Amino acid sequence: MNCPCNPNKKYSDCCEKAHKNIENATSAEALMRSRYSAFVLANINYLQKSHHSSSRPSNKEKKEIEKWTKSVSWVKLEVLKSTRDTVEFKAFFMENGIINVIHENSKFYIENKHWVYLGENK
Repeated sequence: MNCPCNPNKKYSDCCEKAHKNIENATSAEALMRSRYSAFVLANINYLQKSHHSSSRPSNKEKKEIEKWTKSVSWVKLEVLKSTRDTVEFKAFFMENGIINVIHENSKFYIENKHWVYLGENK
Protein backbone atom coordinates (compact mmCIF):
# COMPACT_ATOMS: atom_id res chain seq x y z
CA MET A 1 0.00 0.00 0.00
CA ASN A 2 1.26 3.50 -0.83
CA CYS A 3 1.55 5.94 2.03
CA PRO A 4 -1.27 8.50 2.21
CA CYS A 5 1.23 11.28 2.97
CA ASN A 6 3.38 10.51 -0.07
CA PRO A 7 2.20 8.13 -2.82
CA ASN A 8 5.84 7.63 -3.91
CA LYS A 9 6.58 5.76 -0.67
CA LYS A 10 5.21 2.55 0.79
CA TYR A 11 3.17 2.95 3.95
CA SER A 12 5.35 0.32 5.64
CA ASP A 13 8.46 2.42 4.91
CA CYS A 14 6.87 5.71 5.94
CA CYS A 15 4.03 6.55 8.34
CA GLU A 16 3.37 3.02 9.54
CA LYS A 17 6.64 3.23 11.50
CA ALA A 18 5.34 6.24 13.44
CA HIS A 19 1.90 4.66 13.84
CA LYS A 20 3.56 1.65 15.49
CA ASN A 21 5.92 3.78 17.62
CA ILE A 22 5.39 7.53 17.78
CA GLU A 23 9.05 8.09 18.62
CA ASN A 24 9.81 7.14 14.99
CA ALA A 25 8.37 10.52 13.96
CA THR A 26 11.67 12.32 14.45
CA SER A 27 10.67 15.79 13.20
CA ALA A 28 7.67 18.08 13.19
CA GLU A 29 7.11 17.37 9.50
CA ALA A 30 7.30 13.61 10.01
CA LEU A 31 4.74 13.86 12.79
CA MET A 32 2.46 16.05 10.68
CA ARG A 33 2.67 13.59 7.78
CA SER A 34 1.92 10.68 10.11
CA ARG A 35 -1.09 12.57 11.48
CA TYR A 36 -2.40 13.15 7.96
CA SER A 37 -2.05 9.43 7.26
CA ALA A 38 -3.82 8.70 10.55
CA PHE A 39 -6.74 10.87 9.42
CA VAL A 40 -6.87 9.00 6.10
CA LEU A 41 -6.80 5.64 7.89
CA ALA A 42 -9.11 6.80 10.72
CA ASN A 43 -6.44 5.89 13.26
CA ILE A 44 -8.00 7.97 16.02
CA ASN A 45 -5.87 6.50 18.81
CA TYR A 46 -2.74 7.73 17.05
CA LEU A 47 -4.29 11.16 16.53
CA GLN A 48 -4.95 11.34 20.27
CA LYS A 49 -1.44 10.15 21.18
CA SER A 50 0.16 12.64 18.78
CA HIS A 51 -1.81 15.61 20.17
CA HIS A 52 -0.32 17.78 22.93
CA SER A 53 -1.80 16.93 26.33
CA SER A 54 -2.93 20.54 26.90
CA SER A 55 -5.22 20.56 23.87
CA ARG A 56 -5.98 16.87 23.27
CA PRO A 57 -9.60 16.33 22.16
CA SER A 58 -12.02 14.90 24.70
CA ASN A 59 -13.53 11.43 24.24
CA LYS A 60 -16.69 13.03 22.82
CA GLU A 61 -14.62 15.08 20.35
CA LYS A 62 -12.60 11.94 19.52
CA LYS A 63 -15.78 10.15 18.44
CA GLU A 64 -16.85 13.15 16.35
CA ILE A 65 -13.43 13.28 14.66
CA GLU A 66 -13.58 9.57 13.90
CA LYS A 67 -17.07 9.88 12.41
CA TRP A 68 -16.02 12.87 10.28
CA THR A 69 -12.73 11.40 9.04
CA LYS A 70 -14.56 8.25 7.91
CA SER A 71 -17.20 10.34 6.11
CA VAL A 72 -14.77 12.13 3.77
CA SER A 73 -12.42 10.93 1.03
CA TRP A 74 -8.88 12.15 1.47
CA VAL A 75 -7.30 13.34 -1.79
CA LYS A 76 -3.74 14.48 -1.09
CA LEU A 77 -1.33 16.30 1.18
CA GLU A 78 0.89 19.21 0.14
CA VAL A 79 3.62 20.41 2.50
CA LEU A 80 4.23 24.08 1.70
CA LYS A 81 6.86 25.00 4.29
CA SER A 82 8.54 23.19 7.15
CA THR A 83 10.78 24.47 9.95
CA ARG A 84 12.02 22.81 13.10
CA ASP A 85 8.69 23.19 14.93
CA THR A 86 6.13 24.43 12.37
CA VAL A 87 4.67 22.95 9.21
CA GLU A 88 2.47 24.76 6.73
CA PHE A 89 0.39 22.33 4.71
CA LYS A 90 -2.74 21.81 2.66
CA ALA A 91 -4.77 18.64 3.15
CA PHE A 92 -7.32 18.09 0.39
CA PHE A 93 -10.45 16.01 0.94
CA MET A 94 -13.78 15.41 -0.76
CA GLU A 95 -16.97 15.88 1.23
CA ASN A 96 -20.44 15.66 -0.29
CA GLY A 97 -18.94 15.66 -3.77
CA ILE A 98 -16.98 18.88 -3.20
CA ILE A 99 -13.19 19.15 -2.82
CA ASN A 100 -12.24 21.09 0.30
CA VAL A 101 -8.88 21.98 1.78
CA ILE A 102 -7.50 22.39 5.26
CA HIS A 103 -4.74 25.01 5.00
CA GLU A 104 -2.88 25.29 8.25
CA ASN A 105 0.41 26.45 9.68
CA SER A 106 0.76 23.98 12.55
CA LYS A 107 2.90 24.25 15.67
CA PHE A 108 4.63 21.18 17.10
CA TYR A 109 6.40 20.55 20.38
CA ILE A 110 8.37 17.76 22.02
CA GLU A 111 6.46 16.26 24.94
CA ASN A 112 7.38 13.01 26.71
CA LYS A 113 10.38 12.57 24.39
CA HIS A 114 8.39 12.67 21.14
CA TRP A 115 6.86 15.23 18.79
CA VAL A 116 3.22 16.22 19.30
CA TYR A 117 0.79 18.55 17.54
CA LEU A 118 0.22 21.69 19.59
CA GLY A 119 -2.25 23.50 17.32
CA GLU A 120 -2.51 26.07 14.60
CA ASN A 121 0.27 28.67 14.68
CA LYS A 122 -1.59 31.98 14.59
